[in-house]
Amino acid sequence: MTAHFSTPSSATSTAVPALFVSHGAPLFALEAGETGPALSRWGTELKAQFPGLRGVVVMSPHWMARSPQVMAGPQPATWHDFGGFPPALYQLQYPAPGSPALASEVLALLGAAGIFAQGDAARPFDHGAWVPLMHLFPKADVPVVQLALPASAGPAEVYAMGAALRSLRSEGVLVMGTGSMTHNLSEFFGGAREPAPYVLEFSRWVEAALQRGDIKALLNYRSQAPHSARAHPTEDHFLPIFFALGAAGGDLRANYLSREVMYSMLAMDAFALHPVH
Repeated sequence: MTAHFSTPSSATSTAVPALFVSHGAPLFALEAGETGPALSRWGTELKAQFPGLRGVVVMSPHWMARSPQVMAGPQPATWHDFGGFPPALYQLQYPAPGSPALASEVLALLGAAGIFAQGDAARPFDHGAWVPLMHLFPKADVPVVQLALPASAGPAEVYAMGAALRSLRSEGVLVMGTGSMTHNLSEFFGGAREPAPYVLEFSRWVEAALQRGDIKALLNYRSQAPHSARAHPTEDHFLPIFFALGAAGGDLRANYLSREVMYSMLAMDAFALHPVH
């Protein structure tokens, strides 16, 4: 497998690319840095390329459950699932509609793959979903269905969940994982500082593996990537990358939208995954 770099407009496939986005700290909603505008540009290009875009299916580590769950309500609320931030952050709303019909499709596809999930009609959007979506689709005009990250899942299980939904990409649906390329909050001290060397080494190892199309190495990142335990003391914020990889399939090319690092330790990498032709 060979991975290439491409812009969204050069993709010849009729399938919507899969996407991984680092959602950063909740303040990313207000302090967009370089990544927010990059996501906005890409979202605008995507909607122009796919005028029939009918929904987003997104996995965030801020919804973890014992077993797979699927948001099924028609109008999910915006959940401010954090504390201690400026009041302006709590005033933000992301009123994108849900899609019970798309949720039913997701449930059926997961079930067909032997992954048995339940719908949750009361689930709100957590900030891992709505914060990056505010930048991607600021008009909140694309229906969104969120999936829970199973608490016991590892990379292979999350990859399988994305793979089960791969066909949705040919039906006008963006399949998206949102987490963080690095996420060691014990090292968060605030202030603008240079990126920590380990953050860059880990992030560029992931990029190099994507360039090679080396899914096996990525699935085994815990033992193969440099500084993996420091970059991710727990796996939850890295696992959604495998949701995007599973949805993309093995033969892919990666288009990086951002390599920004915030607070020296929070890598904001975001990339779209296109099929190779």
